[in-house]
Amino acid sequence: MPETVFRTENISKVYDTGEVKVFALDGVDLELFAGELAVLLGPSGSGKSTLLNILGGLDHVTTGRVWFRDLELTDLNDRGLTRYRRDHVGFVFQFYNLVPSLTARENVQLVTDVAKDPMPAAEALDLVGLSHRLDHFPAEMSGGEQQRVAIARAIAKRPEVLLCDEPTGALDSKTGVQVLEALRHINEAFETTTAVITHNAAIQAMAHRVVMFQDGKISDVIVNDTRLAPSEINW
Repeated sequence: MPETVFRTENISKVYDTGEVKVFALDGVDLELFAGELAVLLGPSGSGKSTLLNILGGLDHVTTGRVWFRDLELTDLNDRGLTRYRRDHVGFVFQFYNLVPSLTARENVQLVTDVAKDPMPAAEALDLVGLSHRLDHFPAEMSGGEQQRVAIARAIAKRPEVLLCDEPTGALDSKTGVQVLEALRHINEAFETTTAVITHNAAIQAMAHRVVMFQDGKISDVIVNDTRLAPSEINW
């Protein structure tokens, strides 16, 4: 069996508005394994992003426990979670969060300047097929290219895990496939444990495992015996 990278034990996340309690997560038990590409699939509001934020150390559980390898995240204070995110986790979001006044290379260097053992920014951009765009600004690039810069920025610090929240949500299918190809390449080349959140059911075909969410709970887990390349996916 592959090594367990993330493990959650009966975690819940409750938002109390004063009049009503909203369960964003409701008793979730999950394992993610070393080197796998997992797709977390479900409609908006089903708890996927909340779970990803908790795994990434951006949010706290209300009840339950969460581990990254042997490190219990639920024991960490804000400073400890900041160190955990810096040393172990790369994030990719739906909106690219690039600095408009910086080139692609400079946007990636924002991470490499603070990482322990970063790869050169040019190398990270080459891995996502953007070696010809090093000195271009975000406004000079397409949406798919900007998202690939965001992926390069995330992987430049050599994270053990890559957490992606709707990385193709703002893209058309053609540019979305380019982004998925970049994520698959990173997963295979570096064995980076990768979790991709989406509400696009077609994307599940590229995953090792698919975790289905509904109403704050895991409704099913599917193992793909065969996987499609992103270029073979139609949506």
